Amino acid sequence: MSSELINPPSYRSDTVLPLPVDVSADAWAVDAACSGNPGRMEYRGVDLATGAQVFHYGPVFGTNNIGEFLAIVHALAMMEQKGVRKTIYSDSFTAITWVRKMQCKTKLELNPKTAGLHEVIRRAEAWLKTHQFRVPIVQWDTRKWGDIPADFGRKK
Repeated sequence: MSSELINPPSYRSDTVLPLPVDVSADAWAVDAACSGNPGRMEYRGVDLATGAQVFHYGPVFGTNNIGEFLAIVHALAMMEQKGVRKTIYSDSFTAITWVRKMQCKTKLELNPKTAGLHEVIRRAEAWLKTHQFRVPIVQWDTRKWGDIPADFGRKK
């Protein structure tokens, strides 16, 4: 379906992006990319109404699942800080589960190369446990909607 969408579609006046009808434009999409596993990881968030990148982190040495988890937490914290309430879309079932359980269940080894990222994970988990967040976190349906708008476009 995503290949049929134009930018912007004639049926959407709430976004500059080619979003399917059943995707809210009053939302941020988050995604991570990782070269290797573990490897060079980064993540970002994109505003679905404007197409603008609202945040970016990395690259650091990590895993894709860690990046997906941190992207959701980053979006939640930023929304709280700015007084914004929007839906968050993520294509990572694992990351959504970790956020709901308030714990990043990574098996990434703690060593000098990963110590900084482990500290970021610890702070993200602490934030989740000390803040109430009431924004919808929705699984992006890649099969139905195509790649998430925050995708880095590096798939082979």
